[in-house]
Amino acid sequence: MVCEKCEAKLSKIITPDPWKAGARNTTKPGGRKVNENKALTSAREKASPMSRSLAPCRICRQKVYQAGSHYCQSCAYKKGICAMCGKKLMDTKMYKQSSV
Repeated sequence: MVCEKCEAKLSKIITPDPWKAGARNTTKPGGRKVNENKALTSAREKASPMSRSLAPCRICRQKVYQAGSHYCQSCAYKKGICAMCGKKLMDTKMYKQSSV
């Protein structure tokens, strides 16, 4: 559960969706290259548990598996906050928020 501002910060997948408009047309100049290996040409570092340590959740100290997040999904859901920045998304006063 992330806010609209943090959606842009979410990590992207390596391979694009083949059914998006324009993704199937690979002959256009300036478009995608034919037979390009996206794993090798990707500018971002892939999420690898061997390359970096995982940050703990600020509430329960459980490991956070989403890159750039400060709260685990279960704590963010229970509190009704954004998992990345902690912004309040919904009022959970009258809800019974449980992780089960």
